[in-house]
Amino acid sequence: MSVRVVTVDGPAGAGKSSASRALARRLGFAHVDTGAMYRAVGVLAHERGIPLDDDPGLATLLATWRFELDPASGTILVDGRDLSTVIRRPDAGELASRVSTRPVVRERLVAMQRQLGVGGGVVMEGRDIGTVVFPDALVKLYLTASPDVRAGRRARELRGAGETVDEAALARDLVERDRRDAERAHSPLRPATDAIVLDTTALALDAVVDAMEAAARARLDARA
Repeated sequence: MSVRVVTVDGPAGAGKSSASRALARRLGFAHVDTGAMYRAVGVLAHERGIPLDDDPGLATLLATWRFELDPASGTILVDGRDLSTVIRRPDAGELASRVSTRPVVRERLVAMQRQLGVGGGVVMEGRDIGTVVFPDALVKLYLTASPDVRAGRRARELRGAGETVDEAALARDLVERDRRDAERAHSPLRPATDAIVLDTTALALDAVVDAMEAAARARLDARA
């Protein structure tokens, strides 16, 4: 049975987060950024000295943490600690990409993500939402853009947060992360077969959200 969830997948820098938040507001849905969950795992594992390929150590971390996500504000709490800022550091994305290749991590987080969306009325963004987490979602969107444009967007975001950015290095990191995510054996990054693919390279944010909203409403209304 189809679930009333809008999935938004795609590589880093494609505009998923800003567009997904805006789409959720327009639809009156909650917004869930699943990438933040992987970032939280990566950051905590790094802080606690757990190697990112140590499956038993990662399993213990996930079995004992108290994870809280506020879909309205995007606040991430783990054991009462607000990680919303620390998971947006440049290194957190790399940590997330590496722990996301571990099946023990993906299996645990996918179960949590399904629970967050079980009641419907959710826009959920990530890299395997339409293919693995909610393959029966009513609406599946996949955002992409050229590597240079994605790197530029990410650089502006980081500079806005006060970070110093080497844009060329960032572009190389994005390409490597794309390769790793696309080639991983467990839940590789790819569009669902029934996803609507939107290339955002030449589109402003409002135009992206307009296209997403039109696609979402068409499919939601068809099943109303």
